[in-house]
Amino acid sequence: MKAAMKAPETPVGHATASSTPAPARRPGRPSGGVGGAEQRERLIDAALALFARQGMLDTSLAAIAREAGVTPAMVHYYFKTRDQLIDVLIDERFLPLRAALGDLFDQHRDDPVAALTALAQRFVTVGQRHPWFPPLWMREVISEGGVLRQRMHERYGSQNQEKAYAAIARWQREGRLNPALEPTLLFQSLMGLTLLPLATARMWRADPAKHHVGAEEIARHAVTLITQGVGPRPGAA
Repeated sequence: MKAAMKAPETPVGHATASSTPAPARRPGRPSGGVGGAEQRERLIDAALALFARQGMLDTSLAAIAREAGVTPAMVHYYFKTRDQLIDVLIDERFLPLRAALGDLFDQHRDDPVAALTALAQRFVTVGQRHPWFPPLWMREVISEGGVLRQRMHERYGSQNQEKAYAAIARWQREGRLNPALEPTLLFQSLMGLTLLPLATARMWRADPAKHHVGAEEIARHAVTLITQGVGPRPGAA
């Protein structure tokens, strides 16, 4: 009976007495076992869904528990505070996505059109693969007072953005990109042209005229608008 009443933090396989104490559990990490890892991922998914629907400031750990169908105590077992949960989301969900976007300017150092095309396609792919990303981007990145933008800037600064701005400015100096473009707005413009349609898809997909619009069309439209503008194609009658 004593072994059955041990605290949840006791890892599986350590129910018997031991001369060496078990290592302390890392914040936000399950104590072990496949079930614990799956439960933790379920809570993260529930948090992302709620954050995307109603924002981070308006979402409590109790609300996340209800969304996931567990008790508040279960959420607190994995994440002591909402701030700790947000840090986990940044480290495990957002940074991998950010890294997948940041290497495109290096891969296409001498071809800005190829770089922007690949970036637009990557934005759309990320938005489709992770449906929470576009609405969360609108609520927490481009909105005033967005918690996610502030937290990521505090922890990681703006080195990736500055790197992209420098590449755009270099392309302009080399005559590879329209010099009238504003480097600090081009990246955001491309994100808006791809993620905004995905974030608002439920509204415009009801329009029969837009039934044919999918990921490929969104990416192509964004790149065409960025690289060719709205004027007629060169040589068009």
